[in-house]
Amino acid sequence: MSRTELDSLREIENVWIPMADGCRIAARIWMPDTAETEAVPAILEYIPYRKRDFMRARDEPIHRYFAMRGYAAVRVDVRGSGDSEGVLHDEYSPQEHADALEIIDWLSRQTWCTGSVGMMGISWGGFNALQVAALRPPALKAIITLCSTDDRYSDDAHYMGGCLINENMQWGSILTLYSALPPDPQIVGERWRDMWLQRLEALEPFPALWLRHQWRDDYWKHGSVCEDIVAIDVPVYAIGGWADGYSNAVPRLMANLTCPKKGLIGPWAHVFPHDGVPGPAIGFLQEAVRWWDHWLKGSNTGIMDEPAFRVWMQESVAPLPQYESWPGRWIAEEAWPSPRIRQHRLYLNPGHLWLDKAAPVELSFSSPQTTGLRGGEWCGFGAEGEMPRDQRSDDGGSLVFDSDPLDERMEILGAPLVDLELRSDKPVALLAARLCDVAPDGSSLRVSYGLLNLTHRDSHENPSALVPGEWTPVRLQLNDVAHAFPPGHRIRLSLSSSYWPIAWPSPAAAVIGVRTGQSALDLPLRPPRPEDQTLRPFEAPEAAPGITHKKLRQLPIRRRLETDMTTNEVVYTLYSDAGEFGGASLARLEEIDLDLGYTQLKRYRIIENDPLSAQTDFDQTALLRRGDWSVRIECRTRLAATAEVFQFTGDLVVYEGDNTVARRDWTIAIPRALV
Repeated sequence: MSRTELDSLREIENVWIPMADGCRIAARIWMPDTAETEAVPAILEYIPYRKRDFMRARDEPIHRYFAMRGYAAVRVDVRGSGDSEGVLHDEYSPQEHADALEIIDWLSRQTWCTGSVGMMGISWGGFNALQVAALRPPALKAIITLCSTDDRYSDDAHYMGGCLINENMQWGSILTLYSALPPDPQIVGERWRDMWLQRLEALEPFPALWLRHQWRDDYWKHGSVCEDIVAIDVPVYAIGGWADGYSNAVPRLMANLTCPKKGLIGPWAHVFPHDGVPGPAIGFLQEAVRWWDHWLKGSNTGIMDEPAFRVWMQESVAPLPQYESWPGRWIAEEAWPSPRIRQHRLYLNPGHLWLDKAAPVELSFSSPQTTGLRGGEWCGFGAEGEMPRDQRSDDGGSLVFDSDPLDERMEILGAPLVDLELRSDKPVALLAARLCDVAPDGSSLRVSYGLLNLTHRDSHENPSALVPGEWTPVRLQLNDVAHAFPPGHRIRLSLSSSYWPIAWPSPAAAVIGVRTGQSALDLPLRPPRPEDQTLRPFEAPEAAPGITHKKLRQLPIRRRLETDMTTNEVVYTLYSDAGEFGGASLARLEEIDLDLGYTQLKRYRIIENDPLSAQTDFDQTALLRRGDWSVRIECRTRLAATAEVFQFTGDLVVYEGDNTVARRDWTIAIPRALV
């Protein structure tokens, strides 16, 4: 993008959007400088991640790009976040939705807007784009949702298959600290301190809030668009990545939406596809403009003439902590579910996966609590060391079934399924199933996995305890995937009763019995499609120039695994500068004369034979500094459990300069509800 192109933009650092209740919402806007006389459609991104500072380096290359293509790009801080007035009480609240409707209406009535609005976002912004679309604001004409979900209970950062995942603690702790940050005095003026103190006074720890809802109740149904998917009638482009925590929602949306729709899944983590890691990255912004031009300007871009569902078919690779690029190729299906996919059933027999049934045999297992340490992060952000490693050590703590070496290449696309007959000697138990690609050298690559709290075997809304010793049928769906097994490799199914630190352990170590013969693994086989070779190629990544972002001090990401050989305690520690917040532990934003920093330390501890020894600690520090103005927030949270209750503790200390402004301390006991 040339200097001349940038000079043709109008950038408004802050605009106040008034709400009916008197609250003012802060927005940053980029638009062509001709928009006041030649109105353009608006594209809204609506998130709580601080447009002014922490997200500035991310926002500008995206929204400037849209403005250069003839759009008004609008970045809005959710009520109670960034520079917006009010208090943020929770994610995806009714207030957030009501504000969104007013914001979209306000945008549509501006002289520089044609009246047509699109909405897009990644993660939170992808969630609320779907949720707001379901409310049908008249001016909203299309959305792009990235790395999001239609189901807040079953497929978000809180629970997986009814199992509590540690991401609930990590993400909730980050949001707690974020919600304690003040607005910028340069934007809100002298009111900044009063607004800040209002936020601090109202602040409650989000991990504990979400932990109070361990089943699929009305709390989770709110904002889960799967509850009434046909309410969405505007076109939806759903995008995800295989290394992300949210790729399952894309095929579900493709299967269930009744509006015009497209789906795209690349090899990426929780990042925009033009920054795609693992690669290859693509020209996402060009793809987005093709979508907006079609639905907001009525231009014939051809985007809806292409196959509806496009994914990256991943090749088999050696298991590594991170990948710069994941080999594979783009494939497509005209519709999803695709009538071309057929189920390939393999029966579980002692140690083996066979095409034919054999006489039933009971096998039992009880995994060490450390099984899962090779699982990587629940949700990847493209950071170092976050991918699943060689699974052989986790396989050693699992009940394993292997196929014979494959005679020919086998490609799968969709969700593998495991049907089991099992019993447990405990009323509460966890089941983890992993699908692995085993190379001739014995290395084991995790292809997909799934978790199930066995008390949720029939329902997430009304779980029921297992009857110890009683056989019960269980169906476990693994994460959707596209993967090619090469000839000579084996398919492995591994079953374990723990998966730490991704999932919180059951109260007591269970012995689980599996009856082979009838139990089976179903793989979604995808036959070759010659038309894949003629797919329109994605363009190379493009973006507009961003801000001057000077790193003052950068700390590396460190991951360390330690075992106490006398106590059998294993401690996994990660120290990170949280690259998703700017890429350095201390950086300077020259344009707004601001230094900002963020660091985190997370630690997972567990004793190999004691599920009640599990503990998660999360420490964070955030800094904002401009001249004599300096704000620092330190937040420490911890989660442990007895057999009866979860025990959350936390403290948040807020400094202005060297003075302590506020302190919040929490000690909260939450009963375990069959978790």
